[in-house]
Amino acid sequence: MKLSNPRLRETGKNYALRVLKENIVELELLPGSQISENELSAALNLSRTPIREALSELEAIKLVEIVPQKKTSISLIDYDMVDEARFMRYALENAVIGMVCEERGEEDLLRLEQNLEMQRLFYRSGAMAEFKKKDDEFHRSFFEITRKMEVYHLMQRLQVHFDRVRRLSLSVVPHEAIIEDHERIVNCIRNQDIPQARAQLKTHLERYQIDAATIQTAYPQYFKPNPTQEG
Repeated sequence: MKLSNPRLRETGKNYALRVLKENIVELELLPGSQISENELSAALNLSRTPIREALSELEAIKLVEIVPQKKTSISLIDYDMVDEARFMRYALENAVIGMVCEERGEEDLLRLEQNLEMQRLFYRSGAMAEFKKKDDEFHRSFFEITRKMEVYHLMQRLQVHFDRVRRLSLSVVPHEAIIEDHERIVNCIRNQDIPQARAQLKTHLERYQIDAATIQTAYPQYFKPNPTQEG
């Protein structure tokens, strides 16, 4: 686990929840791997109570599976949950991107363009973890520009399922197309072209479906079996 994460002004449960989510998304805690309350308690310097509360919340959003008195494990990636997360993200970003086109100022455009430049830099240098952070910041900025951060935080509850697949894709799928999508979206925002901005966003968020077979072939052990593909 990433023990370097500083504890912010947060309760023990929220601290445990944040660190566990980050480790699940970044695949420090692999899908299917078992975890122990005692080990987590020691690693995070917390009592078992906030650990148990955090695990219960993660179970509620299907990131952790708990079998009482037996084992606790990180859930395998479920493509049904990934698709629900993408659906929610598209529904909310589709609304917000129209507002960005209408409300963006020159400072907002400069911020998006600077983010794009950093994406290109990190991608060319192979710093894929940093590239992913800039990708995240790019989309987060839409909600910041429109002052819809509570909506963004609501979306993040399911987004973790989508993010695990995105993290796996970094090592097996070329990402030039991601940057090109972002460039087109920024151009639409600059031109205040709402229909095209939404069309580009839809294409962008559906790329995971194109990449799904490649990702699952590379990491079959991390995915929940699809009943339609069994037998």
